[in-house]
Order: sequence, then structure tokens, then C-alpha cells
Amino acid sequence: MNKTLLPLLCFLFSVTIYSQIEKYPVFKACDTVSVTQMQSCFNSEFKNAVITEFKTPKNVLQDNYRGTVNTVFLVTTSGEVKLIYVNSPYKELKTEIERVVLTLPKIEPAKYNNRTVEMQFILPLKIPLEENVIENFSIEENSKVEIVENDVMLLEVHKTKKDSTLVNQKKALFPEHKSELNVPFVHATYNEFDQYLGQGENTHTSMKPYVYSDVMPYLNLDVQKTKLLHERKTWFGRKLWNEHLVNVQGEDFWLTLDLPLDLQLGRDSEGITTFNNTRALQINGGIGGKFNFSTTFYESQGRFSKYFNEYAELLKPDGGNPALIPGRGIAKGYKSDAYDYPVAEAYLSYAPNKHFSFQFGNGKNFIGDGYRSLLLSDVASPLPYFKINTSFWKIKYTNLWMWGQDVRPELTVDGAYKQKFMSLHYLSWNITKRFNLGLYETVIWDDTNGRGFDVNYLNPIIFYTAVEFATGSRAGNVLLGMNLKYKFNAISLYGQLILDEFRGSEITSNSGWWANKFGYQLGAKFFNAFNVDNLYFQAEFNSVRPYTYSHDELNYNFGHNNQPMAHLWGANFREFIGIGRYSFDRWFFDAKAVVGKKGFDFNTTSDSYSYGGDVFRDNDDRASDYGNSIGQGNTANVFIGDLQAGYLINPATNLKLYGRVAYRSFQPTTNTTNVYSSNSTWFSIGLKAELFNWYFDF
Repeated sequence: MNKTLLPLLCFLFSVTIYSQIEKYPVFKACDTVSVTQMQSCFNSEFKNAVITEFKTPKNVLQDNYRGTVNTVFLVTTSGEVKLIYVNSPYKELKTEIERVVLTLPKIEPAKYNNRTVEMQFILPLKIPLEENVIENFSIEENSKVEIVENDVMLLEVHKTKKDSTLVNQKKALFPEHKSELNVPFVHATYNEFDQYLGQGENTHTSMKPYVYSDVMPYLNLDVQKTKLLHERKTWFGRKLWNEHLVNVQGEDFWLTLDLPLDLQLGRDSEGITTFNNTRALQINGGIGGKFNFSTTFYESQGRFSKYFNEYAELLKPDGGNPALIPGRGIAKGYKSDAYDYPVAEAYLSYAPNKHFSFQFGNGKNFIGDGYRSLLLSDVASPLPYFKINTSFWKIKYTNLWMWGQDVRPELTVDGAYKQKFMSLHYLSWNITKRFNLGLYETVIWDDTNGRGFDVNYLNPIIFYTAVEFATGSRAGNVLLGMNLKYKFNAISLYGQLILDEFRGSEITSNSGWWANKFGYQLGAKFFNAFNVDNLYFQAEFNSVRPYTYSHDELNYNFGHNNQPMAHLWGANFREFIGIGRYSFDRWFFDAKAVVGKKGFDFNTTSDSYSYGGDVFRDNDDRASDYGNSIGQGNTANVFIGDLQAGYLINPATNLKLYGRVAYRSFQPTTNTTNVYSSNSTWFSIGLKAELFNWYFDF
């Protein structure tokens, strides 16, 4: 193997905040060099030692894999090289690096105050080896200290047991990584996680958001974020580019405080100047190693593209408020043509051991491996929930109880919105290392006959269909479903099935019976596509029959705050979605196309029937018992194209500067008051801390 083709990386090392390393680790061949040359000599010798032993695994060569394997290792006080972390999509690469490290000779350890100390290094190794460029790196000692202040989580000098004066007082830059807090659910971020979680033999990816403790064993986020840090000398520079605004840590607690922003300015082709002005306060923290908390309050004003504003006003609640911002919450008027919409999210998280975790709060959850979910999505407003995750063997079992509300005038009494309750079971089972099966069951009910929150649905393992039957035929609405995933090396296939109601004989007869209410999803993800690092593609097809998620009892639909809780489009539709993403360093580029067909109601005096697209309509108002098909009613053809590019400013808060252009074509068969032909283009630029998914593709 050609020795000149192995990368050598930039061995970055750090020191404590007190001083700097007096002596670099020394290979035997470097005994006679001067102190100033020890770093380059160490790099050279380490490079040669690794090159001599490293053999690229056969399956990596056969797959024509192209990527970078980041290896973090430690030179101990005894001179041994200890592997800490390998970031690789192939376990064979990790195994080979582990083998190579065992062959390395002992090294004279680094010294501080004439005492031996440990030093950590990072080695980025490109595969195939021919793509590596050998670099001789030389960093002045002052800049080393400055780098360390920003990279303390990744690379640090450890005190020896003998040296009690070398006290490590450095704070973790990202203390949340070692917590039970949720990783903010953003599709672009989670797509990156998927390729690493997919390496695990017993990982579960369908129940979202993940908590940091789920992700860290497979993807060291400290390493990932530290690689992105900028060297900044001033307090303001560090806070803007690298760190949390406030980061307080003690022996048994930590707390971070940030002031996230979402500032947007744009214009659509209808002549509307659009804007969003969100200022937020976010506090995350932990007490001990098992209890964590998070709270985020958003104060926002905005005006959006014409189609979005009209949809928000169509969702408006009873009581005089002019709109309900999709995915966010109830809005009041701001100036003459904009909205003011505050949102609050918070939760407590407790994990007593590796088998159980508990969360109670106000927020969102998502089930599935796709861009959309037919089981439970994050497209509606935040709502109160209590969640229990139980993990054992190859199983992850989730119990989720939620409290929703219906804000329509027909269900509002004395200004109080009608409450509803939802209870959900989801069992994720890794049948093999590659194949995952998820089983889903949920029930929706309300305070009929004053029963309140029915204790029958507190049972974490009972079948809800049996409870529904025992408590009365109209006591609730049960949905059943399934989630599937199969993992290849670079490709994942996934799918979902939702069953609201069906009759086998009617399905086989192909009669279009109205109560055959079901939907399905098929999709695929392609990671590091065509051997290009960080290039990602996704294709997804969704189809939901008319009347799915609806019910003849007005409050038993699968919705909250006038928004569906599964797919954004409700029911009676088909759609195809294509997504492409690419990132390099802090730069990112996203593209998305949505092509679909959906059936709407006419809502005219001559035709006031329900055609099954609005999950909030009473399905007793249906147009027909038989002959129902997807797209029936006022059929609309929809095309949405969305391009976005930007730059990640701060990895600690996911603060991004971006530009976006979106095109939407909406062409119904018949123009009505709320459903009419339109073509719009929406340009916008912004600065936002991306902490949640916000969907504009309807």
C-alpha cells in the first residue's frame, strides 16, 4: 500500500486553561529532535505506523465507499495509544482501526510541569486512501491555547493522579449531549443521524424526537460540532459562532440559556411583502445524571405568502381570533394584515435507568422514518403529553398520552374549547439487524357522560379496541397501524400502513366502500449518494383514502386545533415527494419537490357533501356509500418546488443564515370560495435558529 497516500490530518491538541504543554509525545525515532520539531516528528511517525498496518476492508472496496473516518485517540500517561471513538458507516473500518492501534509501539507521553499527562488527537482518514492529501501542520502555541478553549469537549489534556494541582476546570461546550433531553427534531439534522444510527444492530429510529443518549453511542456529536468551530478570541465572537449564550455548570448540575431568533423577510408573486419576527428564550438544564428539563418561549409576529395566510385564516378558532398559524398556534391580529402568535413548549425528562425514560410536557412527537407520517406527525400545534419509553432486548415500547382540543364554534361552550384525549401504544421491534417492525395503536375520546380522562386507557399494554367495545360502541375512535424499515449499507427502505376502519369483503370487491379508510407510505433514503460525502436523497409516496382519520362524532377525529395530527393534507390524496440535501463544512443546500392530487369539498349550496378530504367533517355527510376513490370531489393538482441554501452560524444553537425560493401551483377542477387556482412564487431570506420543522408544502 502506497505510504504517501494516507492522509494525515491535522492533529489538534488542547491544553488546560492554565498553561501549555511543555513536551509533545515522543516516538523513539524522535528522541534526538529538538522540542520545536517534536510535533512534526510525532505526526510523521504516527502516519508511517498507521500506513504500514492499515488495510481497507474488502466490503468497503466492493461498495466503492467514499467518505471520511474520524478517529479520536488518546496517548496515555503510560505511553499507550488508546482508541476513544471512530465515526464510520462500516463496522469493518472501525474493527480495522482498532486492530491497527493495537500494533502501535509505546510512546513517551506528553509532559506538563514535568509531569506526564494524557493528550487526545483526532485523525480524519479519507476512504479511498488515494483521495488523501498529506499536510504538515504547524500551529503556534498561543493559537493552540485559543483553539482549546473552543474545543474542550473533543480534545483535552487530562490530569495525572499524582498531580493534584492540575485541576480540570473546563466546561463542556455542549452539556446537553450527555443528557436525556430531546435533540430538536429537524428533518435535515435527523437525516444525517439516520446513516449512523443505521449502523447499530439494535437501534430504533421511528419514534421521534430522539434523546441525546440515543444518538451519542453511534454519532459523537461533540466530535461533529467541534470540527465546525471557528477560532474566536472575544467573548462575543465565541457566543455568536460557537457557544451557548449562558453555560453554567457545577459538580452535579448544568444549565444553558439561549435567545433563539427567526427573522425572515421576503416577497411573493402576489405582491405581498412577507416577514417573520420571532424572539425566543430557551433554557435547558440537568440535575444529576437522570433528570433534565427544557423550556422555550416564542414571541412572534409575521405575515406570510398569500396561500399560507388564507389557510391560517381558514383554521381560525371560535372567539374572534383571526387565524391559527399552522404548526404553531392561535394568532391575534397584528397591525392590519399580519399576525401575533406566541408559542410555549416545555418538558421534564427523567431516566432512572437504561430501560425506562419518562417525559411530561407540552410539545410534539412523530412516528415514522419518512418526511411525512401517517401515524403521528409534528404538523399540528404543540399539545400536552406524557410519554413512557421502555427498552429491553430488541424492543422499544412507547406509551404516549396526549390532551388535544377542538376550537370550532360548534364544539365551543361559553368560550371554552372542547377537550379530547388520545392514548397511543407503539412497539418497535428489531426482528433482524436490518429489519424493523413497528406496531401502532391509538384511541381518541372525549368527556362523554362526564367520564373525563378514562382510566381504562391508562393501561400501557391493553388493546384499545377491546376497551372501546367494553365502554360503548361510540366511546372512542381507534386507529391501527404499522411502520416498516429495512436497512442496506447506504440505502434504507421504509413504509407505513394506517387502518382507521375497513371490511375485508369490501376491499376485495373493489366497490369503493366509504368505510374502507386506510392509507400507506413507501419511501427510500440514499446516504452519501453516488459516493459523495454528505449527499442525501429521499423519495417518498403517500396515499390516504377518503374519510380516513374522520369520525361521525365531531370530536373523535384525529386532529388538534383545526389541524390534522397525521399527514398535513388530511385525507383523500396521493403525493410523491423528492428531497435532495448536501452539506459541506457549515454550508448546506436543500431541494424538495412535491407532486400530488387531493380531493376537496365543494361547500356550495348545490353540493354541500363531504368528499372525505377534511378530517374534521362529519363523515355521515358523505357524498356516497360506494364508488369512493382518491381525489374525488373538487380534485386539485398540486406542485410545490422548494430550494434553500445557507450557512450554519452557530452549531450550539443551530443558528442559520439562509435564502429560500418556493414555487406553488394549485389547480382545482372548480374554483370555489376557499379552493381556487393559483400560482405563486415566494422568495425569502432569513436568520433562524432551526429548532423545529415548519411545513409550508400544502
